Amino acid sequence: MQHQKSTKFIAGAGPRAEATLTSTVRQLWPYIWPTDRNDLKLRVLLAVVFMVAAKFATIAIPYAYKWATDALAGEGAADKIPLPTVLSGVVALTILYGLLRMAMALFTQGRDALFAAVAMNAVRRLAIEVFVHLHQLSLRFHLERKTGGLTRILERGRNAIETIIRTSMLVAVPTIVEFALILGVFLFSFDWRYVVAVTLMIVIYMVYTTLATNWRIAIRRSMNESDTDANTKAIDSLLNFETVKYFGAEKREAARYDKSMERYERLSIRTYVSLAILNAGQAVIFTVGLVAVIVMCVAGIRSGRNTVGDFVLINLMMLQLYQPLNFMGMVYRDIKQAIVDIESMFSILEQNPEIQDRTGAPALVVSQGAVRFENVEFNYDPARKILRGVSFEAPAGKTIAIVGPSGAGKSTISRLLFRFYEPSAGRITIDGQDIGAVTQASLRDAIGMVPQDTVLFNDTILYNIRYGRDGASDEEVTAAANNAQIDAFIRSLPQGYRSQVGERGLKLSGGEKQRVAIARTMLKGPPILVLDEATSALDSFTEREIQAALERVSKGRTTLIIAHRLSTVVHADEILVLDKGVIVERGTHDELLARGGVYAALWSRQREVDAAQETLRRAEIETGDEPAVDATVEESLVAFAPDDSAPVTLEAFGAKRPS
Repeated sequence: MQHQKSTKFIAGAGPRAEATLTSTVRQLWPYIWPTDRNDLKLRVLLAVVFMVAAKFATIAIPYAYKWATDALAGEGAADKIPLPTVLSGVVALTILYGLLRMAMALFTQGRDALFAAVAMNAVRRLAIEVFVHLHQLSLRFHLERKTGGLTRILERGRNAIETIIRTSMLVAVPTIVEFALILGVFLFSFDWRYVVAVTLMIVIYMVYTTLATNWRIAIRRSMNESDTDANTKAIDSLLNFETVKYFGAEKREAARYDKSMERYERLSIRTYVSLAILNAGQAVIFTVGLVAVIVMCVAGIRSGRNTVGDFVLINLMMLQLYQPLNFMGMVYRDIKQAIVDIESMFSILEQNPEIQDRTGAPALVVSQGAVRFENVEFNYDPARKILRGVSFEAPAGKTIAIVGPSGAGKSTISRLLFRFYEPSAGRITIDGQDIGAVTQASLRDAIGMVPQDTVLFNDTILYNIRYGRDGASDEEVTAAANNAQIDAFIRSLPQGYRSQVGERGLKLSGGEKQRVAIARTMLKGPPILVLDEATSALDSFTEREIQAALERVSKGRTTLIIAHRLSTVVHADEILVLDKGVIVERGTHDELLARGGVYAALWSRQREVDAAQETLRRAEIETGDEPAVDATVEESLVAFAPDDSAPVTLEAFGAKRPS
């Protein structure tokens, strides 16, 4: 299905004016009256016809009741409307009354049925537009947003769209038509004084409703904020379930959530109290207007100007007026609340993507896959530069490794290559083509990524591996899993490839998730590979197995390896040592060792840690004891050595060796 991309919301920079019903309906109109759906336009027109027919039937119902009453009272001659002979009997008039009620119900339900497809199509199209737009927004936007709050905003916004469309088209417009018809009845069947009294009552009723609802909107806005805050805290806590357990923080999390819910409770009570005040005031205003016209009608009956049927007619008309009046109050409240709910979603839709394709940008054409960084500078924050004039080339089919301490800017290089961000200076090219001048889709299609922190979809292992190439056969998925050394593990599971991985892949270990990510990228088979700490979550034995698989899959492909473990990059054609955003050394593994610089020092340190770890393992085998220091922890201690110039040993950290 082709989805029209609306430009109504994408307004560009600048503060957003406060939303009104008029501006909101104007923005929604292309979805209510879609240019590419004549069938929906026809439904809208038929719904309007049914709506008008229903309202005429609604106005005729009290007249049938009046005529029957006058016939029973023998006052038919007093009626201003001469009836056909066939309708002069009480039974016939009663049947007419029933037929009019049925007609009103049928036309009303027909109108609702016809318009349902229009409303839900609009909701669907807007929902997919929001979804697509969110994926177009920058990585920076998503890093700064809390997922729980964002999903809550979108959920309320989607419901608000339906509310505005349905209430404005199925309630507001029909009610205005009904107001006009009822005032016409009062003028025709009675006199101008009734019209003045009813009009005055309607005006006072609507003014009061508007003022009271505006007061309630401020309370509603605060209640929504507290609801979003509570929901965000709940989702954040559940996503960090294991962390909560590690620190025994259940009570702390409950207290944090309860604090948000306490504010939500307080504001919810204020919302219900304000609603009671609104409803009470509306009832008083309407009752005063009702009594006023009834008193006038009683006076008319005493003077002979009106009949008992007129008394019945005016009561029914006023009671009939109460329903649309009450609807208008509800419509105003619902629409105002919906506008509050939809404002946040509109604000998201109005955000321009930080990274956009240039007009007429061509697709990237990869003939060899040579990657080149030319004097690239970048900073997330103007006060802190991450990359300072980085230049290097990854020739076609070669493997380039980037190593260095944490915070040196290694992962930033991969994010710039994927165009998650744009360089503040310099440029990046693939086969001589500036990646900023080609389409993002074609660029990312040419690059495969195995990230350091793998997050999986809450679906099956099969789905997650096949995500690398939609439409891949089961045999191709199995081959990729086998190359990533995870096929045997998957087959050992009760449901095999159909096994669910859980939220963010939490049912799998870190190493298993990493191997799924490797299989996914192998299945994609891109000409350029980026391995960002791709084996960081694996044990040494599995790492060696997967390293061999990665070397096979990277053959003939340009490969960038971002690594902390230097043992994984010794085979690289060139190693770049990055420190504080600058390449301080470059060369092969042997060349850098011979130079005796930064890389050689890092290599020496890691060899010492590996040797200490191996000694500890041998001692464990000999004694049969549990390890005193976890191997993963040992490796991470390298970054926190007490003396950079001292050899790294277990004793340097006060670690206990087995006796």
